[in-house]
Amino acid sequence: QVQLAESGGGLAQAGGSLRLSCVVSGRTFSLLNLAWFRQAPGKDRHYVATISGSSGITNYADSVKGRFTISRDNAKETMYLYMNNLKPEDSAAYYCAANVLRGPSTNPLDVEYWGGGTLVTVSS
Repeated sequence: QVQLAESGGGLAQAGGSLRLSCVVSGRTFSLLNLAWFRQAPGKDRHYVATISGSSGITNYADSVKGRFTISRDNAKETMYLYMNNLKPEDSAAYYCAANVLRGPSTNPLDVEYWGGGTLVTVSS
């Protein structure tokens, strides 16, 4: 089993920044393929960014490219999402996700483990 716990959500103004954290336990962290997803009220869950366990290669949704940065600290067993130049449309519940057997997933149906989510609200 893999346990994931997000933190760092809150209220930000448009143009501001937030940093989300996801503490992971239960498996060898460095081998996990990780991702951030988000889900706005009444909408489907969409991927935001992924980071692989073996190479650290990252991938971003077009909507956040150039504004968000995903990273991981294997020593702290923590993944981060640095969000800059926030927009009201970034408001959503943000979830961290982990795969043990599958590669980094951009499809929520392929995610093996989920965190409970942290809410981000961006005011205009």
